[in-house]
Amino acid sequence: MRNLRLLIIGQNEFGRAALEAFLARGHTVAGVFCAPDKPGSRPDPLHEAAQARGVPVHQFASLRSDEAHQWMHEARPELVVMAYVLQFAPASLLRIAKLGAIQYHPSLLPRHRGPSAISWAIASGASRAGITIFRPTDGLDEGPIVLQKACEIGADESLGELYFNKLFPMGIEALLEAADLVGAGRASEREQEQAGASYEGWLRDDSAQIHWGLHVDVIYNLIRACNPSPGAWTLLGGTRERLYDCRKLPTPTFGSMSGAPGSVAAVTPTSIVLNAHGGRIEVLRVRPEGGPKMPAPQFAAQAGLVSAPAS
Repeated sequence: MRNLRLLIIGQNEFGRAALEAFLARGHTVAGVFCAPDKPGSRPDPLHEAAQARGVPVHQFASLRSDEAHQWMHEARPELVVMAYVLQFAPASLLRIAKLGAIQYHPSLLPRHRGPSAISWAIASGASRAGITIFRPTDGLDEGPIVLQKACEIGADESLGELYFNKLFPMGIEALLEAADLVGAGRASEREQEQAGASYEGWLRDDSAQIHWGLHVDVIYNLIRACNPSPGAWTLLGGTRERLYDCRKLPTPTFGSMSGAPGSVAAVTPTSIVLNAHGGRIEVLRVRPEGGPKMPAPQFAAQAGLVSAPAS
């Protein structure tokens, strides 16, 4: 391994972790590009970490700008590391670095290109996930693959659990490994195959509504895919409520559903149980519209929800 002169483009906790990991390895970080802070929000974690370590930080409204290109020239990086990047970084910017750029993506490319890759993998019922380090191009998540690492998606694993427990640490380790390979001239790259490629946009509120006419497996996967954000939602007590920390309960016999899909089957000391085709959804936490998350029984008491009468 040889020490490299790097420039990191990124944001959030993943960007911070990448910065700290490369500095700990003895690499030189000549600068950081991160998105401008939103008005009224706290500084980005990567921004804060870079400032604390004396690494120059630049927040360009657009990475296409002449200013971004000029600063990249002045920084003279050998390699650009892209760690959780939501701004478009044009190839004209990235090829300024002698060794180009590497980028992290939380899916097994070419499957699940796009910004909500983990959510869509869970929502689609996939049993495997992974990370890809690739060479970015002007096509979104379409560049040559440097390396990939795979993992299982647990049957009850949520978006937050899969990302923070598996794909986050795997991604940091893979960025370090890929930088070592590129720096040593030992990186083997392969083009992405179009067979099996897919692209999905953001999983936002318009895709997070629970449709109770669907099978319980589909509903449960959506709830997991939206936990912790944006939160799968339904109408309970007449208003939009978001459901978190749920369990799937099979109903193995005909006639065991005590009401229409989406209706309340039971309110227990720890949960609300909702009917669905093929099973029930046990809800442990709810976030009422305009309010904080709360235990499901507390919400049930406020909303006047009660167990369905015994048939």
